[in-house]
Amino acid sequence: MIMLHISASYSQSVLTGSIKNKETKEPLPGAIIYFPDLKAGVSSGPDGTFISSLPKIKTLLQVKLIGFKTFVAPVDLNTITTIDIELDESVIEEEEIVVTGTSHATEMKRSPVPMVSIDQKYLEQNSASNIIDATIKIPGLSAVTTGPNISKPYIRGLGYNRVLTLFDGVRQDGQQWGDEHGIEIDQFLIDRIEVVKGPASLIYGSDALAGVINLLPANPLPEGSMKGNVTSNYQTNNKQWAGSLNFAGNNKGFNWSVRGSKKQAGNYSNRYDGKVYGTKYNETDFNLALGLNKSWGYSRINFSVYDNIQEVPDGYRDSASRKFVKHVSEEDTIRPIVNNEELNAYAINGNHQRVQHMRVFSSSNFFIKKSKLALNIGYQQSTRREFSHPQYQQLAGLFLKLNTLTYDLKFYFPEIKHWDVVLGINGMFQQNNNGAATEFVIPDYHSFDVGPFVFVKRSFGKLDLAAGARSDVRSFSNNDLFTVTDPLTGFNRQSVYNAGDTTLQKQFTAYQHTFSGFSGSFGGTYNFTDRLCLKANVGRGYRAPNISEISAKGIHPGTGFLQLGNDNFKPEFSLQEDLGLFFESKHVSGSLELFNNIISNYIYNEKLLSAGGSDSNYIQNGNTYPVFKFRQTKAQLYGGEFSFDIHPHPLDWLHIENSISMIYAANLGGNGSLITDSTRYLPFIPPFHTNSELRAEFKKKRGCFAGIFAKAGLQYYAAQHRVYSAYGTETSTPGYILLDAGMGTKIVNNKGVTLFSLVINGSNLTDVAYQNNMSRLKYFDNYPRNGTGRSGIYSMGRNFSFKVTVPF
Repeated sequence: MIMLHISASYSQSVLTGSIKNKETKEPLPGAIIYFPDLKAGVSSGPDGTFISSLPKIKTLLQVKLIGFKTFVAPVDLNTITTIDIELDESVIEEEEIVVTGTSHATEMKRSPVPMVSIDQKYLEQNSASNIIDATIKIPGLSAVTTGPNISKPYIRGLGYNRVLTLFDGVRQDGQQWGDEHGIEIDQFLIDRIEVVKGPASLIYGSDALAGVINLLPANPLPEGSMKGNVTSNYQTNNKQWAGSLNFAGNNKGFNWSVRGSKKQAGNYSNRYDGKVYGTKYNETDFNLALGLNKSWGYSRINFSVYDNIQEVPDGYRDSASRKFVKHVSEEDTIRPIVNNEELNAYAINGNHQRVQHMRVFSSSNFFIKKSKLALNIGYQQSTRREFSHPQYQQLAGLFLKLNTLTYDLKFYFPEIKHWDVVLGINGMFQQNNNGAATEFVIPDYHSFDVGPFVFVKRSFGKLDLAAGARSDVRSFSNNDLFTVTDPLTGFNRQSVYNAGDTTLQKQFTAYQHTFSGFSGSFGGTYNFTDRLCLKANVGRGYRAPNISEISAKGIHPGTGFLQLGNDNFKPEFSLQEDLGLFFESKHVSGSLELFNNIISNYIYNEKLLSAGGSDSNYIQNGNTYPVFKFRQTKAQLYGGEFSFDIHPHPLDWLHIENSISMIYAANLGGNGSLITDSTRYLPFIPPFHTNSELRAEFKKKRGCFAGIFAKAGLQYYAAQHRVYSAYGTETSTPGYILLDAGMGTKIVNNKGVTLFSLVINGSNLTDVAYQNNMSRLKYFDNYPRNGTGRSGIYSMGRNFSFKVTVPF
């Protein structure tokens, strides 16, 4: 319920109001009144009132308070000076209902694009070894993994450069085509996650063909407040210690936040493999954010550093004992068994990778009368080194340094008769070089992206329509790359071309190409009531081939195979239809979402009979590697997600949540791709799976305990037999069931102030030995045929997580 007081004066930019309980009419202190488009907010005082100075624009208002239904409404700050809001009590699990990654901040139920939001409460109550791993229980989402700290997001069966990862709306770029490293973002920094489950090329250009994962830090604190917290986390399976310190404040429009984090882990273990050699990591993170809110708008500057020293297993074992062995010499003729002391230590072994990522960006919004200009400029440097020479441990094998400059400019026209129009242009410039490398899998290159677009939205009462169009161009070029043998080490190093030097080897040939494409979308949402809505959308996506798909020609231990690219590739184009039905009442909520996606020129990786066509392996320095080459075909992916949540009356403290995800993928052929029984499916497609959770939450304080919750969950993953089995590219994966449980509480003093919070989670409680078909470790084994009947490395066994957070 909302009561507005209109003023004829345009000289005021101060909004006052009150927040009350709709049923009891009592004031509600501590409610957060937030304006997403302004990145500004305030909290209600002891008497439920608030006051805030704001620019005079039309924007979205959001009011949140635990135990109450989130209130959302558009307000015109040109005319409104006072607003009185009454909140409804709610037993339904409140998810984020406002998303910011489209044009204006928008209610999810009014956006036709399929979206899902993961809030801070979900992230707090669930344990994960990295931020992408925290999303995999969400219907439609999964991840391709290479151990506990390396996860790449998948949306509805598509990943890598088809899913664009953002941090606070700015694209994250760090060799995202690679398997062997994760997303370079501190998991403790993320407060909530917004996911677009479908083509988002319209707003973001290439690499958003499958969707977007927008990782968002906490909103600026309400005006006049300061707070901080210390978080510590220990996980039993791999002995992970993690800690994070945060301090933030907001004073007279100037806001800041600083965070430092650290986590270190040993080798993880499972029932079959014991301790898995080569899965330790040591990660250090830092982030500083500064912001200024004034009548003209706001501006933010964000600086972050990510530094991860990460082992990657190669799966090599002793043929008799099946114990892991280690690489100790360049000749690699003998590998000793790894002893227990080394398996149990935290020290990183000599063969590892170091991923460093530095990012700085500014985000500004300028309000010009009733319109708005938004400008985001960012710079990132990603440095990735793989140390694979045991006798030259300071010498990197792979050494990639990627510099990325991103730009994003949008102009929001004044709303005219309920029409919202946005014009924009965004893109990036990239430069990659191989540095002091001894292994070369991609060339030095330059690329430039530019994409203008228009987005239009119109409301007709209960019906909301949205449409847009975009044109993208990517200019790409690389020069010849020559190598020569270093007489001191015997390894290759990059060299300048000299016509008279007969020792030079050409690793890559000069290449130049321009990729272009059109993308767009049209959709609508019809809200039959506040509780029931129907969404439909058709979107066309575009993706230019990435550097690895075009140019790859080399091997490095992080992948475990020889990769070959193809410089004749065309861009991918998708056409996806989405249909969704959403229902929510006081005690029941549910949704059904269906999709069908046709992709032209779909690029996939296929294992070859050999580099020359006669043998299945490639031998280098005594090691044997399989050979893979990228192919193109026409593909279809279709399926859907279903969720059903119950909060039975009168047991309002009880939550029963269930979800189902199903994806089918077919290789339709074309571009020289022949369809047989072994090639009829696409590789790395998640199987049918379900997630069920029974959770109890008690709102009332019990002694010194507040916010008590306990939960138990079950995840079922069906067997995946729909695999791309040609030439051993992929194998079937058996099904499995995982059980988990958790509990948590806040410890408070007599005044109700939180002293600290404790969350305990247990995963894979029955210690099931399983392999996820999205795990690359399934294929890491130098003796895949052995007497055990098993091959590859299995996923993590039973694990308990203990997390303590102390606010101050």
